[in-house]
Amino acid sequence: MDSLILPPVRLAQGVVQPPGSKSISNRVLPMAALASGTTRLRNLPDGEDVELMRDALKHLGLPMKVKDGTLEVHGLGGPFVAEKPISLSLGNSGTSMRILTALLAGSIGEFTVDGVPRMRERPIKDLIDALNPIAGNTRMAYGAIAGFPPVRIFAEGLAGGKTTIKGNVSSQFLTGLLLSLPLCRQAVEVEVDGALVSAPYVGLTLRIMEAFGVKVENDRFRRFRLEDPNGYFAPGDYVVEPDASSASYFLAAGAIAGGTVEVRGIGRDSLQGEARFAEVLASMGAKVEYGSDRISVGRGGLRGVDVDMDLMSDTGMTLAVTALFAKGPTTIRNIGNWRVKETDRIAAMAAELRKVGAVVDEGPDWIRVEPPARLTTAAIDTYNDHRMAMCFSLVSLGGVPITINDPGCVRKTYPGYFEAFKAVTVPSEGVAA
Repeated sequence: MDSLILPPVRLAQGVVQPPGSKSISNRVLPMAALASGTTRLRNLPDGEDVELMRDALKHLGLPMKVKDGTLEVHGLGGPFVAEKPISLSLGNSGTSMRILTALLAGSIGEFTVDGVPRMRERPIKDLIDALNPIAGNTRMAYGAIAGFPPVRIFAEGLAGGKTTIKGNVSSQFLTGLLLSLPLCRQAVEVEVDGALVSAPYVGLTLRIMEAFGVKVENDRFRRFRLEDPNGYFAPGDYVVEPDASSASYFLAAGAIAGGTVEVRGIGRDSLQGEARFAEVLASMGAKVEYGSDRISVGRGGLRGVDVDMDLMSDTGMTLAVTALFAKGPTTIRNIGNWRVKETDRIAAMAAELRKVGAVVDEGPDWIRVEPPARLTTAAIDTYNDHRMAMCFSLVSLGGVPITINDPGCVRKTYPGYFEAFKAVTVPSEGVAA
């Protein structure tokens, strides 16, 4: 389907449970691959990013099978070993690219990691620079453009020691590096240079590593140390909690046009920093209730806010569209990492928000949205970015139809998103469901 027209919506109400978290899945899968023992994974999502990770692990020789809806992963009990060169195509999956690059540096053999043209525009230099001091005899080389994929890895394991990594571009670099630490042959220490963006994602990484038997010393997210690297150990059963970023669209729908929308499977005990998005909605005036494993949001008189979204940057996109329904402008700060995502998200958001009537200003790491007196119907370009498609579905809550170009891009994380959105929204009177 080239485009999808969403009809005007008058009410959002109901219960939804989004698919499993991509962020958790793409950490758990490679840990399970390297672990000693068998891991049984439940609630894995079927989005494209996770499929790319699963396919890459199969190509690397990982035995796994699906049984009664559970993925059984029989861990290798150590690093990947390739008897002949292996090339992996990772699409536009940033988590897969950064994590597997680091883990393959700690493996044995010759590997090449690459992706779609956009991936070749997404930097990886900071990760390679951080791996080199602990790489021992492992060597890494770029393709046509230094600092960007493809990366060719001539792996002889990681030696360990000390290294430094920049923290101001993407937390995925640090996540990949941390996941490689248990593969080192001796003690290893990582120091973060400068401010660390999206620290909750690093916290998520550390908590999942603990589930796989690895306790990394964490000195206030400035320095990390693993004294005795000894690999990963399968936890047995592991349930992937629903994706908090995907939940944000439904929570915002409740704030804009509830009724009450309840998201199940995540709550105050969530591993994911993005689950705090409901707190931002509350600060705007929405009615929010947290349970241990649920969040419900109802309509309130929304007002604009000025907020730092570094700790939950993906849901900042949802906030930018929610701002269309608030009284007064909303400024979203500390989102410079948007510019190196699936697309330049600051530029893309600004362009599409202007189409529906908003006045938008942008800077290197911020965006300001002033809502229009009345929304304008428009055709939204999605830039092959799943989150652009999902967050702009919320415009239909403003009483106007909205066209989403390339709606199929949601397959990256949430193939069934538009069906789920339809299930919790009621079209305006006179509009066919």
